[in-house]
Amino acid sequence: MVEKEKESDDKQNPFEELTKQFSDILGKVRANVQIAPFPFNRVGEAEGEKDSIDEEIDDKEALKRIENFNFRPKEIKEYLDRFIISQDEAKKVLSVAICDHYNHIRNIIGQKVHRNREYMKQNVLILGPTGVGKTYLIKTIAKLIGVPFVKADATKFSETGYVGGDVEDLVRNLIKVANGNVNLAQYGIIFIDEIDKITNAFGDMSRDVSGRGVQINLLKLMEETDVSIFSQTDMLNQMRTLMSFGSSKKQSAEKVNTKDILFIVSGAFDKLGDIVKRRMGAAQIGFGATEKLTDRDFEFLTQAQTEDFIKYGFEPEFIGRLPVRVACKALGEPELEKILSSVEGSIVRQYREDFKGYGISLDFNDGALKEIAREAAKEKTGARGLLTILERVFRDMKFELPSTEIRNITLDIEGVKNPPKYLENILKNYHKASDFLGDMERFIESFEGNFGIHLDFTPLAVEEIKKIAEESRMSIVAVCNRLFEDFGYGLQLLLKDSESKSFEMPWEAVRYPDKFLSEQITNFYKNLKDK
Repeated sequence: MVEKEKESDDKQNPFEELTKQFSDILGKVRANVQIAPFPFNRVGEAEGEKDSIDEEIDDKEALKRIENFNFRPKEIKEYLDRFIISQDEAKKVLSVAICDHYNHIRNIIGQKVHRNREYMKQNVLILGPTGVGKTYLIKTIAKLIGVPFVKADATKFSETGYVGGDVEDLVRNLIKVANGNVNLAQYGIIFIDEIDKITNAFGDMSRDVSGRGVQINLLKLMEETDVSIFSQTDMLNQMRTLMSFGSSKKQSAEKVNTKDILFIVSGAFDKLGDIVKRRMGAAQIGFGATEKLTDRDFEFLTQAQTEDFIKYGFEPEFIGRLPVRVACKALGEPELEKILSSVEGSIVRQYREDFKGYGISLDFNDGALKEIAREAAKEKTGARGLLTILERVFRDMKFELPSTEIRNITLDIEGVKNPPKYLENILKNYHKASDFLGDMERFIESFEGNFGIHLDFTPLAVEEIKKIAEESRMSIVAVCNRLFEDFGYGLQLLLKDSESKSFEMPWEAVRYPDKFLSEQITNFYKNLKDK
């Protein structure tokens, strides 16, 4: 009887062997999936000052830091001031929102009584033109407090997720950044840029249907929902589903709740200023009209209200989940100059490192920095304009100077205005001031050390080398290395049985090196044959 019951049980589990096979495969796949850990940073205290310390910490340590969150808004703003120029109001607003949110997280982790209390999450909306530091602000804050951070563009999502991304992938990416730690991921920050692109600035009649669907899906995430750590199209999830098919065991629910994830969205909102302007202009008609406002977009963005965002094309429920709103202003010449000269991690430092890789020291005078800022302001792309100008200025210098013996350059205002002329003058002065004979001697000594042959250049050959160096903008040593790269072994063959280890280098050897060496070797073998 017992045997029959056992046999019956076996028949009721026809997928047992298949499940075991897939389980083994799944384990192997998971073992080989490498997820890069989030480079958490901490802030250490030293005699009242806070200095950032780059240190990778594990998940438990990161959670412990969230549990012990004790930053003050002023401390966060002071840290942001080190890296981001201007945007003082945005820094203040974000500092307060971050402190409020993570103080709440600390409370619910430490005291169970706080978990059931009603809390309205302070998701943030940042407005402002491109290149003003919106993304950099959030990345820097996340780095400071050591929480997982994910950035995405709203334009990549679609309502269904089949064409375009699924908004729930944001949460899954947060889990990946948290090294697979769901407990840590649920306290992270999700930053969505280009949020204004999923709507339309012309009102209800032309609102984008797909954008409306994306707003509704994002609304669910921002409010509170459970998100499966695997998507429907995920290979691992499909294997797990197949494994659970026919099994009496229920598949474990692996989900993350978005209640405590802070959402920050941003966009340029190019046409929102017009909507605000029309509303405020209508309110100022009559004897009670106040002083006329300036037409600058920033001032109108700072006074945008919920009704303006709804007219722009946002769903009332969606914009209502973004209670903290702040505008960033465009960067002018003074701010761009400060970015070059004052902030930590300036792009100027990057270019210095680039040239340092070639053994060249790069400096800027004040006139050059002012001119770079002036030219960048014309680009109207904020801080990104600085990279555009610097790339144009240094493009040819990076190509030419590493092949010379120049070791120091100082960029001035003329170098920014006319980079080709500036480079030409640098190279001319270099060739005039360079120790030509000393460079020739260095090459001759190096060649003799490598091949045991002393090269004896004629005066015409020396003048030809100098001419080639000036025309090609290369150092003497670089020119000689290029011209005579095949001479070493060729001359060793020619002088193999000769008592003299010196070889005369005429003008022809410099002007037509390949032809000259070929003729010498041909004549050498011809003489051997005649003998």
